[in-house]
Amino acid sequence: MTTVSDPTSGRTTPVLDDISKRIIAQLQEDGRRPYAAIGKAVGLSEAAVRQRVQKLSDTGVIQIVAVTDPLQVGMFRQAMIGLTVDGQVQPVADALAAIDEVSYVVVCAGRYDILAEVVCPDDEALLELVSTRIRALAGVRHAEIMVYLKLRKQTYKWGTR
Repeated sequence: MTTVSDPTSGRTTPVLDDISKRIIAQLQEDGRRPYAAIGKAVGLSEAAVRQRVQKLSDTGVIQIVAVTDPLQVGMFRQAMIGLTVDGQVQPVADALAAIDEVSYVVVCAGRYDILAEVVCPDDEALLELVSTRIRALAGVRHAEIMVYLKLRKQTYKWGTR
């Protein structure tokens, strides 16, 4: 893996070679796949795979985590909240990101300034979260709550394109 600097933003972006992409694909199929098995699939030693995975992790390209089913761990209410903001959007997004029940925050363009996904144990907890903590944030003009009725698809296999 190498990096490339963007002259306009000043950011450094990792450039993945084919082997790193194939390692990522292997881990997306099974995050617990042994490094030896990955090595066999991509043509590297176990140690070389371990080093590459560590570098991918250290640079923030990948995270290896356990993804739970909220219903199986007692979180029976999920919702997406579309927020419109008066003034600066970033402070509101940062405040939302600091709330434990918020699992996803994205600043966006269009009807909403921010989308935030929340996971709560029940409707009462969702009501408390929205009423007393999210709508109370400085700058929040409007919050539209879209309660999830049924999750049809959630995947993390979008690859490395």
